Amino acid sequence: MSEHIALKAIGLTKTYGSGHTAVKAVDNVFLDVRQGELALIMGPSGSGKTTLLSMLGGLLRPTSGQVFVNGTEVTALNESRLPDLRAREIGFIFQAFNLLSSLNVNENVLFPAGLVRGDMRNARLRCGLLLERLGLGSRRHYLPKNLSGGEKQRVAIARALINDPRLVLADEPTGNLDSKTGHEVMMILHDIARDEGRTVLIVTHDPRLEDVADRILWLEDGRLLDRKEEAHLWVTDPVCGMKVDEWTATYFATHQGKRYFFCSQRCLERFQKDPEPYIKKLENGLAAPR
Repeated sequence: MSEHIALKAIGLTKTYGSGHTAVKAVDNVFLDVRQGELALIMGPSGSGKTTLLSMLGGLLRPTSGQVFVNGTEVTALNESRLPDLRAREIGFIFQAFNLLSSLNVNENVLFPAGLVRGDMRNARLRCGLLLERLGLGSRRHYLPKNLSGGEKQRVAIARALINDPRLVLADEPTGNLDSKTGHEVMMILHDIARDEGRTVLIVTHDPRLEDVADRILWLEDGRLLDRKEEAHLWVTDPVCGMKVDEWTATYFATHQGKRYFFCSQRCLERFQKDPEPYIKKLENGLAAPR
């Protein structure tokens, strides 16, 4: 991994309101992310993750602090120069996909290429290569309404890469996907960082992404820290074996005085029907079969 710092934040702060009603959504964040690194920002809902990502990508002005993308101070640019920098240097991936419903797959992917000066013939060639690589070659003329959730997210990834950015910012990229499709998207993001040397920063609640990350950062009350294992405990879902963070877990149950945590409502319901087999498997270091 390169030692080149692709993304830097210095004292980044975002405050809403003033006086006694002021709220710091992001509070004095310092961050360095290296070229080729895949880093996660995790934390409870409402901790400021999306606000931080928006400032890092030049979508939101901070109250104070600086952001540098590949040596360019984003926070020093005026509004007229920001769109060009975002289009060239940063690829954005969102949980809701944000595809244009009236455009087909090809047109959605090529849309950012029309925002920068360049050879559209090369952009079309790159679009074709990206779609083939992501398994979307046969879907290039489909409208978004005719795609699955996983296909929509892969279109969004191709769109993020069409201008060959060195930095990719993703906000909950697996949040609307089932387990299998989420894993596929997770590995695509992994390969983007490893094979292409791009910098990938992901805001997520998904513990599956932890397995492919170089570094995990924890954001709470707007403050960013390197995650300490003792600060918040990762436990095992006794039904499916997935890792679950106690701090952010939505599903849990108490059985014989002990609390168990689950990744989904389905796993919780299966446990509640007959807890003992799952507890026995968990005690033996195995998750019960699905």
